Amino acid sequence: MTNTKTNTGLSTEEAKRRQQQYGKNELAPPKKENFLKKILHILCEPMFLLLIVAAVIYFILGEPRDGAIMLIFVIGIISIDVVQEWKTDKTLNALKDLSAPHVTVLRDGTEQQIPSADLVPGDLMMLYEGVKIPADGSVIRCADLCVDESSLTGEAEGVWKISTEHAEPTGDYWRKDYCYAGTLVTQGTAAVVVDKIGAQTEYGKIGIGVATAPQEDTPLQKQTGKLVKTCAIIAAALFLLVGIFTWFNIADHAFHERIVESILSGVTLAMAMIPEEFPVILTVFLSMGAWRLAKKNSLVRKLPSVETLGAVSVLCVDKTGTITMNQMTMQEIWIASGTEEALIETMGLGCETEAYDPMEKAMLRYCEEHGFTKESLFANEFVTEYAFTNNLKMMGHVWRKDGQLVIAAKGSPERILTICSLTDEERTATEKQINYLSSEGLRVIAIATAYPENDGVIPASITDCHLTLLGLVGLADPPRESVKNDITVCNRAGIRVVMITGDNGITASAIAKKIGIPSSDRIITGEALEAMSDEELRQAVKKVSIFSRVIPEHKMRIVKAFKENGEIVAMTGDGVNDAPALKYADIGIAMGKRGSEVSREAADLILMDDNFTTIVETVKDGRRIYDNIRKAVGYVFTIHIPIAFASLLAPFLGIPPMALLLLPLHVVLLEVIIDPTCSIVLERQPAEADIMDRNPRNPKEKLLTKKLLIKSILQGLVIFAVSFGAYFITFSNEPGNAEIARSMGLSIIMLANLFLVQVNSSDHDFVFRSMIRLSKDKVMWAVNLGTLVLLGVILNTPLSGYLKLAPLSVTQSLMVLGLAAISVLWYELVKLMKKLQKD
Repeated sequence: MTNTKTNTGLSTEEAKRRQQQYGKNELAPPKKENFLKKILHILCEPMFLLLIVAAVIYFILGEPRDGAIMLIFVIGIISIDVVQEWKTDKTLNALKDLSAPHVTVLRDGTEQQIPSADLVPGDLMMLYEGVKIPADGSVIRCADLCVDESSLTGEAEGVWKISTEHAEPTGDYWRKDYCYAGTLVTQGTAAVVVDKIGAQTEYGKIGIGVATAPQEDTPLQKQTGKLVKTCAIIAAALFLLVGIFTWFNIADHAFHERIVESILSGVTLAMAMIPEEFPVILTVFLSMGAWRLAKKNSLVRKLPSVETLGAVSVLCVDKTGTITMNQMTMQEIWIASGTEEALIETMGLGCETEAYDPMEKAMLRYCEEHGFTKESLFANEFVTEYAFTNNLKMMGHVWRKDGQLVIAAKGSPERILTICSLTDEERTATEKQINYLSSEGLRVIAIATAYPENDGVIPASITDCHLTLLGLVGLADPPRESVKNDITVCNRAGIRVVMITGDNGITASAIAKKIGIPSSDRIITGEALEAMSDEELRQAVKKVSIFSRVIPEHKMRIVKAFKENGEIVAMTGDGVNDAPALKYADIGIAMGKRGSEVSREAADLILMDDNFTTIVETVKDGRRIYDNIRKAVGYVFTIHIPIAFASLLAPFLGIPPMALLLLPLHVVLLEVIIDPTCSIVLERQPAEADIMDRNPRNPKEKLLTKKLLIKSILQGLVIFAVSFGAYFITFSNEPGNAEIARSMGLSIIMLANLFLVQVNSSDHDFVFRSMIRLSKDKVMWAVNLGTLVLLGVILNTPLSGYLKLAPLSVTQSLMVLGLAAISVLWYELVKLMKKLQKD
């Protein structure tokens, strides 16, 4: 199918109609998970299997009311998990929509960017350098269009495309007037009419299966999976132990009751031992972390990278546009020969007619300010061009002006001087001027010209030219205002900032000195890097933070050298050739504004505003997310200890099964509180004040460190001692009133939970500071008040009878509150001691 409206493209209405006819431009439609399958998956978790077993046992015991309450709790917790999973899916889908590849099309006569999935046959795609072509189509017009089709044909050499009107039938399968989905534009621009989309494209036919790539668990998920399995194995062993003890403790009961109650005691302990919240913590924290980062202009494409962000120790950044404002302005010009007017005009003629490079835009602005408009410059007859390449670092255009051939060349002074005719004195003066302009932090470009006698003597390559140097121009791209402060933050956080630039070393050094990058006087150039062995480069990167005149291929080696030295590397990139290095870095960061589609696809993170400050904020947020995951894991261990020990100790003390501190009903009730606390409240914790004053964490360090485990065990044991002690003393005084004793112990655990979140929200700040910091958080207030209301309802309404609880007197309530506070707030003394030792 072709589109006859090649000037205006399709209308919005026509595009909608065609999408209904042809569907989305996708290789495979996204799979929708069955809702019942999700519930079945949740029910297969050990915790829920135990809950159902406990409910069945209650029914067998002839207590259908208790069994029904258990099932209601099961439905309640499943609902929490399903809602949480739905929110997570919604967040992830929103992130996928944001990160989906986009393409520029002509619709309703205007250029607009749309998701590639919304392309339809007949759309007019506007292609340019760095774009990954999203559909098959015919080329209706192009300028210097070169496409890498190796993903389809296996041929590494780029294919130069021509428009359909200039094409001649060749009989070849792969056409030169046709573009194919999955291939890359490496040079030039084009307008292409979409012919085939989705599975109908050549790329779709091959069926590479990109869209259905399997997802593997991250190292963090594997760690938590092992923790849950270990706890489950311990729970199974203790289940048998407690069951056997309970059996001997109730020898006076009937055989049937002894069996059922022994199993019930074991089930209670097993439920208390399994920390099934871990998978929820990881999924929620990482997905919500990614969502919060997206709001701050950092789009996470790969969820595990959220976890890695906190460990970044080396930040390799491009100078232009990331550290600087990417707003080049002409600062100085130096005349080597001829007149100022000749230099300015030649500089303009050496620029692209449709300039997108910031330097060329600045040059053309300067030309216009001095009377050389784009219209007058490019009204001359264009003859040929010498294209810019990373290896040459120079370019040129050949024009016919007033019947005279003119070569207008510009580029790196080091390269331009090699093809200029200069005396020793002229070369010395020029080099002196280059050094001066560079030391001022200016980007130096040399301008040169030649006048061939006729078309027959025009050199085939720019390196064959013999030019006259007209002079030098100095351009400045000033650093962003916030960068100096950001570099200070990075230095304080133990993150080494490494500048990688195509600019010369002196300019890069001047900028680095201005913004406070350490060792700014040590520089490695691309040429020097080329001559180094891998071992030499590994040693050099330990001391050098400035790499100049670097081509994208060198970035891979720099990243590799840092990684082999044990660093966790984040690297920015924007070009097609940056993609391998972005893939190789621990965190690849693509530029959202000026980055190519290829670099975005290779990256873990897309920087929507190309701003260095956003990178620093992203690393800070990565540290906050990891800190909060660790706090949540510690919290889960802490709060499970009093639940597990209460179930474990009771049979050894000869307490009858029906008089236990916690029956399965109450374990489930506590799970209803624990789940939202760890997955919602702790995820929202703000970053600690010193989070960017610490060195990056060791990526090999386990999530549950020895220090955290000891802290969690100590806190859990104290809460257990206080809650079980209050229960046991009350029960010993009134053996016939287990409900009051149980209400005391359960209330202490529930209230201690509230204090625990506040105390553990910071490892350094005292609890009153945490409370002040979180005083305006509505979610925190909702959880705190919700817990108090729930406690009031289960103790002081008819529901207490169903839950085998009893109302507490005012004295008992105050005692419970005081004991709950003491069971947790003692840790503030530990913080005080640490603070005094530090001071």
